[in-house]
Amino acid sequence: MLYWSLMFLVIALVAGIFGFGGIASTATGIAQILFVIALVLFVVSLFTGFVRRNS
Repeated sequence: MLYWSLMFLVIALVAGIFGFGGIASTATGIAQILFVIALVLFVVSLFTGFVRRNS
């Protein structure tokens, strides 16, 4: 999922450079959402790993 958020970030940057406002804002929004989801899943995974080690 982090891969997809980085791909949408690159698309948003390229679209922003060429001045396509609608495409850039859409791709940036998708990239932000995917990045937050990947970050939340990473934190949950870390927490689960720590809980299993301590039990």
